[in-house]
Amino acid sequence: MYSVETIIAWYREHADALRAAREEQREMLAQGCLRPKLDDIEAEISYLTVRALRPHTVVEIGSSHGWSTSWLLRALRDNGGGVLHTYDLVDHARRSLPEELTRTRWRFVRGDVRAAELPGDPGFVLVDARHTAGFARWYTAGIFERLRPGVAVAVHDVYHGRRPWPHSEGAVLLRWLRERGIGHLTASRHGDPDLHDHLAGVKRRLRLAAPVHRGTHDPMAFFSTPEGAA
Repeated sequence: MYSVETIIAWYREHADALRAAREEQREMLAQGCLRPKLDDIEAEISYLTVRALRPHTVVEIGSSHGWSTSWLLRALRDNGGGVLHTYDLVDHARRSLPEELTRTRWRFVRGDVRAAELPGDPGFVLVDARHTAGFARWYTAGIFERLRPGVAVAVHDVYHGRRPWPHSEGAVLLRWLRERGIGHLTASRHGDPDLHDHLAGVKRRLRLAAPVHRGTHDPMAFFSTPEGAA
């Protein structure tokens, strides 16, 4: 699912809608209630994943003030259907996000996700929560192992450098992927600077180059569950 060709095709197919979503995100950021953790490219790939796959159910573990949440909600809105289930220890996002986005398509659960009951058949799972090796061991075994084949997954805070830090969340995730023969993609300027620059060029040609925000924190890894994963 996550190949360079696929990502570029998604950018081209959804360029107009993405341009509008970026402007909405920029306007919302100007109001001063959000603290972006996702860089533009990884936020856009998350948005495009939802647009392309059209999942009925999306799961987000970790929302903070709601930057990634708002991107996912816009994608569901632009699809015309689907529900986002968000889990976090804090509820800052409840106060940050406009009711227009949340009213009919958002289910927020405050508390430890390890004690929660998650929806049974998500089409996309985004994890950006407790960044420890222990938590990564929990979600790889407790969530990823149970996903059906073909589910898209994104995990933040993997590529802070060319390789994940030893004994980190990212190291646990990549070992889990490697042991199961699952490939992954990152557009991190540290993890894959060539792909990052290539996508930046695609964005320029599509008139999507102006930054939504000036962050450079882009360590996300994307993959999909293979046949036989569930």
